[in-house]
Amino acid sequence: MQQLALAVLAAATKQFNGDPKRTYLTGLSMGGYGSWYLAAQYPGKFAAVVPICGGIVPPANVLQAQPELAKDTYADVPESYADVAAKIGKTPVWIFHGDTDNAVPIENSRKLSAALKAAGADVRYTEYPGVGHDGAWERAYAAPELLSWLFSKSL
Repeated sequence: MQQLALAVLAAATKQFNGDPKRTYLTGLSMGGYGSWYLAAQYPGKFAAVVPICGGIVPPANVLQAQPELAKDTYADVPESYADVAAKIGKTPVWIFHGDTDNAVPIENSRKLSAALKAAGADVRYTEYPGVGHDGAWERAYAAPELLSWLFSKSL
C-alpha cells in the first residue's frame, strides 16, 4: 500500500503542479499510524507531519484480532520510540490526541512526543482534555494555527 500511496502522490504532484518541497503528511487514527510509518520510512520526503490519534504500537485488541500485524510493528519499549524519532530526524511534527481516546492509547503520542523532544526534533504536541477519538481530529484540523504552521514548513 505504501508504494501505491507514494505513486499516487507523485502522479497528483505532477498533474496538479504540486510543490514537492511543500508536501505535507497527515492522517488520523489508522492514518495517524500510517503517517508515523511513512515519515520514518521516508525521512526528508515530507515538509511536515501531522499525526492525529496515531502511534507506532497498535492497541492490544487490534493485535489480538490481527496477530499477523505483530511482525510489522514496534514493541512498546523506549528504544522503539527513540528509533522512530531518529528516523524522522528534523522533519517538523505536530501531534494531536484527545486524552479520553478509547481507540488509540494516548501514551503512543505522549511517548513519541517525548522521544522527538529528546532527539532535538521540531515537535509540537497538543492534547485535548476530555476529548475522545473522534473529537480530536475535528479540533486538530480546525486549529487556527495549523495551516499557517504547515505552510511555514518546506524542505
